[in-house]
Formats: sequence, C-alpha cells, structure tokens
Amino acid sequence: MSALEREIEETRQRLASTIDQLAHRAHPKTIVGRQVTTTKSHFVDLETGAPRTDNILKLAGAVVGVVVLLAVVRRVAR
Repeated sequence: MSALEREIEETRQRLASTIDQLAHRAHPKTIVGRQVTTTKSHFVDLETGAPRTDNILKLAGAVVGVVVLLAVVRRVAR
C-alpha cells in the first residue's frame, strides 16, 4: 500500500470517528441527558449530593414574586 493510500485510509477512519461522535452528541437522548445534568447541577451539588439552597431560595423567591404580581394585577384589573 502506498503512502498516499495509507493517508487516505487514515483520513477516512478519522472522519468516520468524527461523524460517530457528532451523531452521538446530536442524539435527542444525549441532549436531554446533558440538559438534565445541567439543570440538576444548578440545584444540587453533583459531587456531594447536597442541595444548593441559595439557588433554590432564589427560584422560590422568583415564583412567589410572580404569584404576588399576578394576584395584584388581577385585583387591579377588577
């Protein structure tokens, strides 16, 4: 096998590997898994499993704020 044929075969193998990696990264289950991990890491420390109370309290505060805002808007609109 000549050097050119060997280089073409190596390039073909690298491209096949790259395409497999891209297909795996673009697979819907992989994307969902990444998003779940990202969201979980925002509320739970992935290493220790301890809840991140600061982020949980921020979210709870935002939810309460939205509920209060909606209640005020409904009362004013009547």
